Amino acid sequence: MTNHDDEPDTPAPGAGRRAADMIARSDASPAAVKAARAARNLIPDAPSPVGGRRSDRVAELINASKPDQPSVVRELGLGAVAVWQALISRRPKRSDQAVPATILFTDLVGFSTWALAAGDDQVLKLLAEVNAATETVVTARGGSIVKHLGDGTMAVFLDGTEAIEAAHEAICAVSALTVDGYRPQLRAGLHTGTPRAVGDDFLGVDVNIAARVADAAGAGELLVSDETLAGADAARYHRRRRRFKAKGVPRELEVFAVVPRYDAGTV
Repeated sequence: MTNHDDEPDTPAPGAGRRAADMIARSDASPAAVKAARAARNLIPDAPSPVGGRRSDRVAELINASKPDQPSVVRELGLGAVAVWQALISRRPKRSDQAVPATILFTDLVGFSTWALAAGDDQVLKLLAEVNAATETVVTARGGSIVKHLGDGTMAVFLDGTEAIEAAHEAICAVSALTVDGYRPQLRAGLHTGTPRAVGDDFLGVDVNIAARVADAAGAGELLVSDETLAGADAARYHRRRRRFKAKGVPRELEVFAVVPRYDAGTV
Protein backbone atom coordinates (compact mmCIF):
# COMPACT_ATOMS: atom_id res chain seq x y z
CA MET A 1 0.00 0.00 0.00
CA THR A 2 1.38 3.33 -1.00
CA ASN A 3 1.31 6.27 1.43
CA HIS A 4 0.62 9.24 -0.79
CA ASP A 5 1.20 11.65 2.17
CA ASP A 6 4.94 10.94 1.98
CA GLU A 7 5.19 11.71 -1.68
CA PRO A 8 6.50 15.18 -2.60
CA ASP A 9 4.04 17.58 -4.17
CA THR A 10 4.54 17.75 -7.89
CA PRO A 11 3.10 20.70 -9.77
CA ALA A 12 0.56 19.79 -12.32
CA PRO A 13 1.80 19.97 -15.90
CA GLY A 14 1.71 23.54 -17.10
CA ALA A 15 1.37 25.06 -13.60
CA GLY A 16 4.62 27.02 -13.98
CA ARG A 17 3.50 28.31 -17.34
CA ARG A 18 0.14 29.38 -15.93
CA ALA A 19 1.87 31.24 -13.04
CA ALA A 20 4.17 33.02 -15.48
CA ASP A 21 1.22 33.98 -17.66
CA MET A 22 -0.65 35.34 -14.62
CA ILE A 23 2.34 37.47 -13.58
CA ALA A 24 2.69 38.77 -17.14
CA ARG A 25 -1.00 39.67 -17.26
CA SER A 26 -0.76 41.44 -13.90
CA ASP A 27 2.35 43.32 -14.99
CA ALA A 28 0.52 44.63 -18.05
CA SER A 29 -2.76 45.31 -16.26
CA PRO A 30 -3.80 48.88 -17.17
CA ALA A 31 -5.19 49.51 -13.68
CA ALA A 32 -2.02 48.25 -11.95
CA VAL A 33 0.25 50.20 -14.31
CA LYS A 34 -1.79 53.35 -13.74
CA ALA A 35 -1.52 52.95 -9.95
CA ALA A 36 2.24 52.35 -10.09
CA ARG A 37 2.77 55.32 -12.39
CA ALA A 38 0.69 57.58 -10.13
CA ALA A 39 2.78 56.54 -7.13
CA ARG A 40 6.00 57.29 -9.03
CA ASN A 41 4.73 60.74 -10.00
CA LEU A 42 4.35 61.63 -6.32
CA ILE A 43 8.12 61.31 -5.80
CA PRO A 44 9.83 64.76 -5.88
CA ASP A 45 12.24 65.35 -8.75
CA ALA A 46 15.94 65.42 -7.90
CA PRO A 47 18.13 67.81 -9.90
CA SER A 48 20.83 66.15 -12.00
CA PRO A 49 24.40 67.42 -11.55
CA VAL A 50 26.61 68.18 -14.54
CA GLY A 51 27.78 64.93 -16.11
CA GLY A 52 24.77 62.88 -14.97
CA ARG A 53 24.56 60.06 -12.43
CA ARG A 54 24.86 56.30 -12.53
CA SER A 55 21.26 56.10 -11.33
CA ASP A 56 20.20 58.05 -14.44
CA ARG A 57 21.74 55.30 -16.58
CA VAL A 58 19.89 52.66 -14.54
CA ALA A 59 16.64 54.53 -15.14
CA GLU A 60 17.37 54.64 -18.88
CA LEU A 61 17.94 50.88 -18.99
CA ILE A 62 14.72 50.19 -17.08
CA ASN A 63 12.74 52.52 -19.30
CA ALA A 64 14.20 50.93 -22.44
CA SER A 65 12.81 47.52 -21.45
CA LYS A 66 9.76 47.02 -23.73
CA PRO A 67 9.03 50.76 -23.82
CA ASP A 68 5.94 50.23 -25.98
CA GLN A 69 4.28 47.90 -23.48
CA PRO A 70 2.81 48.99 -20.12
CA SER A 71 4.57 47.37 -17.16
CA VAL A 72 4.06 47.56 -13.40
CA VAL A 73 7.58 46.26 -12.80
CA ARG A 74 9.07 49.02 -14.98
CA GLU A 75 7.07 51.73 -13.19
CA LEU A 76 8.10 50.43 -9.76
CA GLY A 77 11.73 50.20 -10.89
CA LEU A 78 11.71 53.81 -12.10
CA GLY A 79 10.05 54.81 -8.84
CA ALA A 80 12.82 53.14 -6.82
CA VAL A 81 15.47 55.06 -8.78
CA ALA A 82 13.59 58.34 -8.21
CA VAL A 83 13.41 57.70 -4.45
CA TRP A 84 17.17 57.09 -4.36
CA GLN A 85 17.90 60.29 -6.29
CA ALA A 86 15.60 62.32 -4.04
CA LEU A 87 17.37 61.04 -0.94
CA ILE A 88 20.80 61.80 -2.40
CA SER A 89 19.79 65.32 -3.44
CA ARG A 90 18.73 66.18 0.14
CA ARG A 91 22.13 65.52 1.69
CA PRO A 92 23.88 68.69 2.90
CA LYS A 93 26.25 70.06 0.28
CA ARG A 94 29.56 71.67 1.16
CA SER A 95 29.58 75.03 -0.56
CA ASP A 96 32.67 76.12 1.40
CA GLN A 97 32.21 79.72 0.27
CA ALA A 98 33.32 82.84 2.12
CA VAL A 99 30.21 84.87 2.98
CA PRO A 100 30.33 88.45 4.33
CA ALA A 101 28.26 88.36 7.52
CA THR A 102 27.90 89.61 11.06
CA ILE A 103 27.88 86.70 13.48
CA LEU A 104 25.93 86.72 16.73
CA PHE A 105 26.46 84.43 19.71
CA THR A 106 24.32 84.49 22.84
CA ASP A 107 24.14 82.43 26.01
CA LEU A 108 22.62 82.54 29.46
CA VAL A 109 24.72 83.69 32.41
CA GLY A 110 24.50 81.47 35.50
CA PHE A 111 22.19 79.03 33.75
CA SER A 112 24.05 75.84 34.73
CA THR A 113 23.85 76.60 38.45
CA TRP A 114 20.12 77.27 38.27
CA ALA A 115 19.48 74.22 36.06
CA LEU A 116 21.00 71.81 38.60
CA ALA A 117 18.31 72.69 41.13
CA ALA A 118 15.42 73.50 38.79
CA GLY A 119 14.79 70.07 37.25
CA ASP A 120 14.38 68.97 33.64
CA ASP A 121 10.83 70.24 33.11
CA GLN A 122 11.64 73.78 34.16
CA VAL A 123 14.91 73.77 32.24
CA LEU A 124 13.20 72.68 29.02
CA LYS A 125 10.46 75.25 29.52
CA LEU A 126 12.99 78.04 30.01
CA LEU A 127 15.10 77.06 27.01
CA ALA A 128 12.02 76.88 24.78
CA GLU A 129 10.96 80.39 25.83
CA VAL A 130 14.46 81.82 25.48
CA ASN A 131 14.93 80.27 22.03
CA ALA A 132 11.52 81.51 20.88
CA ALA A 133 12.17 85.05 22.11
CA THR A 134 15.61 85.15 20.49
CA GLU A 135 14.43 83.71 17.19
CA THR A 136 11.53 86.18 16.99
CA VAL A 137 13.86 89.14 17.39
CA VAL A 138 16.53 87.79 15.02
CA THR A 139 14.01 87.06 12.28
CA ALA A 140 12.31 90.44 12.64
CA ARG A 141 15.70 92.15 12.16
CA GLY A 142 16.49 90.23 8.98
CA GLY A 143 18.83 87.70 10.59
CA SER A 144 18.87 83.92 10.40
CA ILE A 145 19.26 81.40 13.21
CA VAL A 146 22.13 79.03 12.40
CA LYS A 147 21.74 76.77 15.42
CA HIS A 148 20.86 76.60 19.09
CA LEU A 149 23.75 75.67 21.37
CA GLY A 150 22.34 74.39 24.65
CA ASP A 151 21.49 77.63 26.44
CA GLY A 152 22.75 79.81 23.58
CA THR A 153 22.18 80.69 19.96
CA MET A 154 24.25 81.39 16.87
CA ALA A 155 22.80 83.66 14.19
CA VAL A 156 24.03 85.57 11.14
CA PHE A 157 23.09 88.94 9.64
CA LEU A 158 23.96 90.76 6.43
CA ASP A 159 23.58 94.16 8.12
CA GLY A 160 25.69 95.09 11.13
CA THR A 161 23.25 97.71 12.42
CA GLU A 162 20.38 95.23 12.39
CA ALA A 163 22.60 92.70 14.17
CA ILE A 164 23.34 95.16 16.99
CA GLU A 165 19.67 96.06 17.35
CA ALA A 166 18.66 92.40 17.36
CA ALA A 167 21.25 91.44 19.97
CA HIS A 168 20.16 94.22 22.32
CA GLU A 169 16.47 93.43 21.82
CA ALA A 170 17.10 89.74 22.49
CA ILE A 171 18.83 90.61 25.78
CA CYS A 172 15.84 92.73 26.82
CA ALA A 173 13.27 90.13 25.69
CA VAL A 174 14.96 87.31 27.61
CA SER A 175 15.34 89.40 30.77
CA ALA A 176 11.56 89.88 30.76
CA LEU A 177 10.96 86.12 31.04
CA THR A 178 10.27 84.40 34.35
CA VAL A 179 10.24 80.66 35.03
CA ASP A 180 9.42 79.54 38.56
CA GLY A 181 10.68 82.84 39.93
CA TYR A 182 13.92 82.70 37.94
CA ARG A 183 14.74 85.59 35.59
CA PRO A 184 17.32 84.58 32.97
CA GLN A 185 20.09 86.96 31.91
CA LEU A 186 21.43 86.82 28.39
CA ARG A 187 24.80 88.01 27.15
CA ALA A 188 25.75 88.52 23.52
CA GLY A 189 28.71 89.13 21.23
CA LEU A 190 29.01 90.28 17.61
CA HIS A 191 31.79 90.19 15.06
CA THR A 192 31.79 90.86 11.31
CA GLY A 193 33.90 88.93 8.84
CA THR A 194 33.78 86.37 6.06
CA PRO A 195 32.94 82.97 7.56
CA ARG A 196 32.76 79.86 5.40
CA ALA A 197 29.28 78.61 4.58
CA VAL A 198 29.36 74.82 4.91
CA GLY A 199 25.98 73.20 4.43
CA ASP A 200 23.67 74.88 6.94
CA ASP A 201 26.53 75.95 9.20
CA PHE A 202 29.24 78.64 9.22
CA LEU A 203 32.85 77.93 10.12
CA GLY A 204 36.13 79.78 10.30
CA VAL A 205 38.23 82.21 12.31
CA ASP A 206 35.55 84.93 12.30
CA VAL A 207 33.05 82.55 13.87
CA ASN A 208 35.55 81.74 16.64
CA ILE A 209 36.18 85.45 17.23
CA ALA A 210 32.45 86.15 17.59
CA ALA A 211 32.17 83.31 20.13
CA ARG A 212 35.11 84.69 22.15
CA VAL A 213 33.60 88.19 22.14
CA ALA A 214 30.34 86.78 23.50
CA ASP A 215 32.20 84.80 26.18
CA ALA A 216 33.72 88.05 27.49
CA ALA A 217 30.35 89.76 27.99
CA GLY A 218 28.66 90.05 31.36
CA ALA A 219 25.00 89.42 32.24
CA GLY A 220 22.75 91.63 30.15
CA GLU A 221 25.74 92.98 28.22
CA LEU A 222 26.37 93.25 24.47
CA LEU A 223 29.96 93.30 23.23
CA VAL A 224 30.72 94.27 19.65
CA SER A 225 33.98 94.10 17.71
CA ASP A 226 35.33 97.17 15.90
CA GLU A 227 34.77 95.31 12.62
CA THR A 228 31.04 95.28 13.28
CA LEU A 229 30.92 98.90 14.40
CA ALA A 230 32.81 99.95 11.27
CA GLY A 231 29.88 98.83 9.15
CA ALA A 232 27.16 100.20 11.43
CA ASP A 233 25.74 103.65 12.14
CA ALA A 234 27.94 104.75 15.06
CA ALA A 235 25.63 107.65 15.92
CA ARG A 236 22.95 105.17 16.98
CA TYR A 237 24.97 103.78 19.92
CA HIS A 238 26.56 104.59 23.22
CA ARG A 239 29.81 102.62 23.29
CA ARG A 240 32.57 102.03 25.77
CA ARG A 241 35.83 100.30 24.93
CA ARG A 242 36.47 97.10 26.85
CA ARG A 243 39.80 95.50 27.60
CA PHE A 244 39.78 92.28 25.64
CA LYS A 245 42.19 89.43 25.14
CA ALA A 246 41.38 85.92 24.01
CA LYS A 247 43.21 82.98 22.52
CA GLY A 248 43.04 82.83 18.74
CA VAL A 249 41.89 86.45 18.42
CA PRO A 250 44.03 89.10 16.67
CA ARG A 251 45.72 91.42 19.17
CA GLU A 252 44.64 94.50 17.25
CA LEU A 253 40.95 93.64 17.57
CA GLU A 254 39.03 96.20 19.63
CA VAL A 255 35.84 95.36 21.51
CA PHE A 256 33.17 97.74 22.78
CA ALA A 257 30.23 97.45 25.15
CA VAL A 258 27.35 98.87 23.13
CA VAL A 259 23.91 100.21 24.05
CA PRO A 260 21.59 101.64 21.36
CA ARG A 261 20.53 105.27 21.71
CA TYR A 262 16.80 105.80 21.73
CA ASP A 263 16.94 109.55 21.35
CA ALA A 264 14.60 111.31 18.94
CA GLY A 265 15.61 110.68 15.35
CA THR A 266 17.64 107.52 16.08
CA VAL A 267 14.83 104.98 16.21
